[in-house]
Amino acid sequence: MIEFKDIVTPVDCKITDETTLREALEIFKKKKWNLLPVTDAEQNLQGVFTRSGLYQMILDGSPLDAPIQLYIKKQARSIRIDTPYREIEQIVKTSKVGTGVVLDERNKVIGLLTKTDMVGALLKSANTLKDQLETILQHSNIGVLMTDGKMQVVYANEAFAKISGRSVDSIMSRELDDIFPGLLKEGHTHHHYEKFKSILHISSYETVNHEKGKILLFQDISEFEKMAEELETVKKLKLTIETTLEHAYDGILMTDEKNMITMVSPPLLELFDLEKTEVLYKPVEQVLPQLKLGNVFSSEMAEVSDFNEMNGIRYIVHRIPIKKDGKVIGAIGKVMFRQLNEVSELFKRLQKAENKASFYHQQLQKSESARFTWDHIFSQDPYMEKLKKSAAKAAKGRSTVLVRGESGTGKELFAHAIHNSSARSDGKFVVVNCAAIPEDLLESEFFGYEEGAFTGAKQRGKIGKFDLANGGTLFLDEIGDMSLSLQAKLLRVLQEREFYRVGGNVRVKVDVRIIAATNRNLEEMVKQGEFREDLYYRLNVISLNIPPLRERVQDVEYLITGLMKELNSMLGTSITGISSQAKATLLQYGWPGNVRELRNVLERAMTFAEHGKIQAEDLPDYLISQLSSPVLEQISLAEDAELGAIRKALAQANGNKAKAARLLGISRSGLYEKLKKYQLSV
Repeated sequence: MIEFKDIVTPVDCKITDETTLREALEIFKKKKWNLLPVTDAEQNLQGVFTRSGLYQMILDGSPLDAPIQLYIKKQARSIRIDTPYREIEQIVKTSKVGTGVVLDERNKVIGLLTKTDMVGALLKSANTLKDQLETILQHSNIGVLMTDGKMQVVYANEAFAKISGRSVDSIMSRELDDIFPGLLKEGHTHHHYEKFKSILHISSYETVNHEKGKILLFQDISEFEKMAEELETVKKLKLTIETTLEHAYDGILMTDEKNMITMVSPPLLELFDLEKTEVLYKPVEQVLPQLKLGNVFSSEMAEVSDFNEMNGIRYIVHRIPIKKDGKVIGAIGKVMFRQLNEVSELFKRLQKAENKASFYHQQLQKSESARFTWDHIFSQDPYMEKLKKSAAKAAKGRSTVLVRGESGTGKELFAHAIHNSSARSDGKFVVVNCAAIPEDLLESEFFGYEEGAFTGAKQRGKIGKFDLANGGTLFLDEIGDMSLSLQAKLLRVLQEREFYRVGGNVRVKVDVRIIAATNRNLEEMVKQGEFREDLYYRLNVISLNIPPLRERVQDVEYLITGLMKELNSMLGTSITGISSQAKATLLQYGWPGNVRELRNVLERAMTFAEHGKIQAEDLPDYLISQLSSPVLEQISLAEDAELGAIRKALAQANGNKAKAARLLGISRSGLYEKLKKYQLSV
């Protein structure tokens, strides 16, 4: 059977209402299609642009760069890709349209279907079917002979030649009565033909000339003899299986589709103290209701029971449905009771081992890997480039690195990149935010705890971040928010490279590289007694100071370009640039939140942008309100021009918002946003 998807012409180009006449001409010339499906940004069908529409645009004298919007037919015939093939055949037969648009299961445009495609597919299918039938007949063990309406032989296969002892060429085009005198006069359509030791089947068919032809099928009796032998083999196999089941170690019981017992093994009869005559061909619910075999007829799923007991012997029942063509036609009950205690003990030991492995696996999964490299840090500032080179050199060693800078400058990115370019890149990169974890839990997070170390502790204990980071890197973010007591314990680990778990008395040795980060003034904290001086000097071996974004203004424009590419991929948007007014706004702003704030502003602007570029009105109000007068004046002029254009379009459309939106080249929802923004009512 032909599948619909195999005859669909895929649409590999995007046509919107903004497509120009020139682009449409090029597509028609290249693809040789009769129409182009017009979609929106999400590939939803908006209409079609036909060759007639193309000719009309040319006759109307439309310029080549004019959009096709006004010549699009909104009513378009569409067919879903999951439409049954027979329904497709009927649509093609009755439709007056030569081409239809094909949609996928989510109603997105994926291709075209033409009557030419359909006819070609049917012709190919017919030829394939003809070849397949000829192949089957040539290799069939049944002799086939076919006549036309005048009873002349038009086809015979090699199997017939083998059965009759005549070559195919010797009987072709001869009349059937010459080959088999009086055969058709016998009046039998199905009988034993002694001459060829075959069973003969005779049937009629209608030829292309609407005449009655004959088809003769000769089935060699030797085939039935082989079947009889195979049946005897099956009987022997059945007897062997029954003998095996009778001597099976555990109990076996089988039922038919009516849940009547058709087979039962001696061990099962012994367990339940029954005789075979009491069980065989009786309803299983009546004889052995405790097995609950009827469950599989409703669930159609194999299942295992809980432990049961009979005469002090524990047993479990494995219920298995027997299926044929998707329907349950019987059930098997396997009753297991021999040495079940030993099996149960082994299972408990296995379960315990699996639970232990699962626990350590979960702990391992909590550790992280470094995701960023130096390529993720966008900058053209000479100082930043020098800082990246210095950090890359520091990464090669084992010394502690302190990354300093305001919030949002990219301290964590530097930490990730340092780990990835170090000799420990294959090890774990574990992050601890010292400001986000409650003070009373921070020590157990760092060092883990033993079983029963405190009330509420997990039964098996817990490994800490130092354990997880062993052989890798531990990134201590917001190190300035750590308490003095924990600072002392951290200093010991850095000096001795060993620690005790909470509630434990065994020293745990670790090999961990520390990268710390803070946005606080540690020197001032040391003077105030809020940060240990010895820990400060231990952490401040290599110090990297990341400058705020306001001190590297030339990076703002470079970051905008890099972040827009990244956000387009993440948000699924297609923003190609930023207007000069919007760019001037971003360049003049002070960015107290640094790169993180810039990224957030761009994400918001790209979400609201409707013209393919970020406009000034797409930026947040708090940012615009802090700008100087010249920039605000430019934005005000742009808004005045936009307001005037909206009023003019509404006047030309006599208040019709849909028409006004088309005149403005924006969506209707976009127009409603503008009306709400300028508080216009129509």
